[in-house]
Amino acid sequence: MSEHYYSSKPQTESKPRQWKFTLLGHSFLFETDAGVFSKSEVDFGSRVLIDSFEMPQIDGAVVDIGCGYGPIGLAIAKKNPDRTVYMMDINERAIALAQKNANLNGIQNVRIFQSDGIAAVDEQLQVAAVLTNPPIRAGKETIFRFYEGAYDRLLEGGELWVVIQKKQGAPSTVSRLEEMFSEVEIVEKKKGYWIIRGKK
Repeated sequence: MSEHYYSSKPQTESKPRQWKFTLLGHSFLFETDAGVFSKSEVDFGSRVLIDSFEMPQIDGAVVDIGCGYGPIGLAIAKKNPDRTVYMMDINERAIALAQKNANLNGIQNVRIFQSDGIAAVDEQLQVAAVLTNPPIRAGKETIFRFYEGAYDRLLEGGELWVVIQKKQGAPSTVSRLEEMFSEVEIVEKKKGYWIIRGKK
């Protein structure tokens, strides 16, 4: 089985590259590498999530679980300079790239660190929103653990935003979130991708 990007230490030979991409009207310079998710462009699912996301009307931090090299978290941070965005990934190569990309794009309102899911986030942190493009190949158990961790950390009125393809488990994600959150909505459906919002 070939290695997938949901591993802490990618064994794939490093082949860094840089390219530009526009998100939310801002031009970003991204450095990516082998062994991280969607290294050639910002993947379609992440773009739909970025475009669909609306900040909850409560104060608090934003968390990007499974941030990869950083497009979701950095786009949200750039648009919302008054919020701190906590970005995390299990993949140490992805984390190094996310930090580099924050620096390349002059984005300072981010905190980036290695974490399996949301586990490494301080339990005292006041979290208004969690976004995730979950690592499908890591399996349903891992993905559902992301959702449960997000629910535990969110403030009342806080929201979890997920992008997932219908064929890769969007309906089961909706069912799981309906067991946890007081309000669940499918915000967008585009080319087989669902944007799902759960409000605590």
